[in-house]
Amino acid sequence: MRSIWNGAISFGLVSIPIKLVNATESHSISFRQIHNEDGGRIRYRKVCELEDREVTQSEIGKGYEDADGTIIPITDEDLAQLPLPTAKTIEIVAFVPADRIDPLQMDAAYYLAASGAPAAKPYTLLREALKRSNKVAIAKFALRGRERLGMLRVVGDAIAMHGLLWPDEVRAPEGVAPDTGVTVRDKELDLADALMDTLGEVDLEDLHDEYREAVEEVIAAKAAGEAPPEAPEPAAGGKVLDLMAALESSVRAAKESRGEHAEVRPLPERKTARAAPKQTGGKKSTSTATTSAAAKKTAAKKTTASSARKSTAKSTQGTKKTAASKSTAKSTAAKKSTAKKSTTSRKRSA
Repeated sequence: MRSIWNGAISFGLVSIPIKLVNATESHSISFRQIHNEDGGRIRYRKVCELEDREVTQSEIGKGYEDADGTIIPITDEDLAQLPLPTAKTIEIVAFVPADRIDPLQMDAAYYLAASGAPAAKPYTLLREALKRSNKVAIAKFALRGRERLGMLRVVGDAIAMHGLLWPDEVRAPEGVAPDTGVTVRDKELDLADALMDTLGEVDLEDLHDEYREAVEEVIAAKAAGEAPPEAPEPAAGGKVLDLMAALESSVRAAKESRGEHAEVRPLPERKTARAAPKQTGGKKSTSTATTSAAAKKTAAKKTTASSARKSTAKSTQGTKKTAASKSTAKSTAAKKSTAKKSTTSRKRSA
């Protein structure tokens, strides 16, 4: 692999000569700009606006535009003489646990290759120290005209370096999360956990760029004078109105794709305040029959209560009549006794 930067790693008083090589490569398909009428290439020419002529690469330098529009020339010699220890050195400043690094900070990745035989020993020493400590090294280095932050870690038998964004280059996630109050139920979380467990893990080696493959098929077909392949019918979609149903379907589909038995226990039906369904075909619905039975029971209770009240009233009336009859009889007997005594008294007087 071709090196893009040569320098050294500064590990305390230890200096490790290294070469910096790209750890990644892009496989994306690039397109050229063409003239639609005749297919001619569209090119950009570098023209000096003062002389109005095209210039070569050797005539092009760097310049900084001031606030008033003035251009201040900056040469490679000016940048090479910067008073920075990181101009040609990857300076390790600290060792920290890997989980201290926010993935949002990670940028381009590089491999650090030992430069020459003398670098083998200190290179191996740093690699083994990183392995045993379970930490990563935080370093500062200069590349492409500016100082950068980096993270060194062990990959196989090599040391890799990830370029890191400076902390003030990472935006805070303000205004990104939903600003409305949302309540997630435990059953929804349980189904989400089940879906995660069903999908399981994946071997990253099995993943590939399907979009690039589709573009390659289109290019191959047009190069052969054939019609490009037709796009498949989009899957039927729509708004997900029931999150629980969507999660259950997702778990079922994931299990079926893995050849597993798709068994999702149905959730208990939720009680709703919907009106009773209308009768169809002359048959009463269950809810109607229940309502009718309840009405009959209520009517029966009313009849029983009414009969009880009538019976109580009759009993009361009968009791009152009996008491009145007894009182009348006592009064009559008293009158007769009084009349008898009066008659006897008159006879004795005669």
